[in-house]
Amino acid sequence: MTATTSPATAPPPAPAPRVTRTRDKGARARAWATRAPLLPALIFLVVVTQLPFVATLVISLWDWNALYPDERAFTGLGNYDTVLGDPDLRGAVLTTAVLTATVVLVSLVLGLGLALLLDRRFAGRGLVRTMTITPFLLVPVAAALLWKHVLFNPEYGLLNGLLARFGDLFGFTAPQPDWISDMPLAAVEVALIWQWTPFMMLILLAGLQSRPPELTEAARIDGAGAWQIFVHLTLPHLRRYLELGALLGSIYIVQHFDAVFTITAGGLDTANLPYVVYQEFYQAQDYGVASAAGVLVVVGSLLIATLALRVVSSLFREEGSRS
Repeated sequence: MTATTSPATAPPPAPAPRVTRTRDKGARARAWATRAPLLPALIFLVVVTQLPFVATLVISLWDWNALYPDERAFTGLGNYDTVLGDPDLRGAVLTTAVLTATVVLVSLVLGLGLALLLDRRFAGRGLVRTMTITPFLLVPVAAALLWKHVLFNPEYGLLNGLLARFGDLFGFTAPQPDWISDMPLAAVEVALIWQWTPFMMLILLAGLQSRPPELTEAARIDGAGAWQIFVHLTLPHLRRYLELGALLGSIYIVQHFDAVFTITAGGLDTANLPYVVYQEFYQAQDYGVASAAGVLVVVGSLLIATLALRVVSSLFREEGSRS
C-alpha cells in the first residue's frame, strides 16, 4: 500500500531563500540612498513653510492682540466668525473675488488674442515675443509704481498728457481725470491685467503650437473658414490651457498685495484679503484676526492649486497619449 500524507501532517513550507531577503534589503538600501540627498531639502521645506503655517493656525484660534498682551484667551473659531461676520472684512472677501475674476478673465482674453497673432509667421516675431513678455518680468512693486506715477498721475501722467494732446488736435478741452481717485479698483485691475496678460499669452501660445497641423490643413481643404477653425478646432484644443492659465492666475491674484498697497494703500474700497491681513497684523496688532484671515487665504489658494495640479496632470496624460 502507498502511504498518504494528510494535510495535518504535511511538512511546513520551506523558508524564503536568503537570496530573496538579501535582494529586498539591497533594494531598500538603494531606495534610501536615492532619497537621502532630498532629506535636507524636505526638512528645510517643512521648517520654512509648514511650521509657520501650523503656528498661524494655532494663533488664529486665540484672541491675541499685541497691544493687550495680558488679555489673551482661547476663542476657538471666534476669529473666523469675526472675519466672515465683519462687514468690512466681508467687503474685502468680495473685493478679492471681483479683482481675481476680472484680472484673470480679461488677461485670458487679451492673452488669447496676442497668442493668435504671435502664432503667425512674420519678420521680427522673436523680438516682438520678447517685448511682449517684458511686463511679466518686472518686479510687481516696480510695475505698480510705474502705473501710479508715470501713467495715472493727474498732473504729469502719460494718460492725461495723451488726452490733452488729443484735445489740442481737435480743438476742445480734454478732461483730466484723477484715475486712482475716480476709479480706484479699475486702476488696480488695469495694472495687474497689463502684467499678467503676457503670462496667459505664453501658456496659450504653447497650446497653439502643440496643435496637430494636419487637422487645420484638412479643415481648410474641406472649406472651413478661419472662424470655423477657431471655434471647432482651436478653442477645444486650448480648453486645458485656458483652464491652466485661469487657475494659476487665480492662485497669484488671490494672494496679491503689491498693487493694492502701492496704488491705493487699500483705500476707496480696494482692500483685499492680503491687505486686510497686513492691516490687522501690523496696524491693529490683532494677531488672532490677522492669522484667521491668512488661513482663509491659504485655504482658498490650496483649493485652486489642487484644481491646477489636476489640469496639469491631465495635460501631461494627453501629451503622453499623443506621443
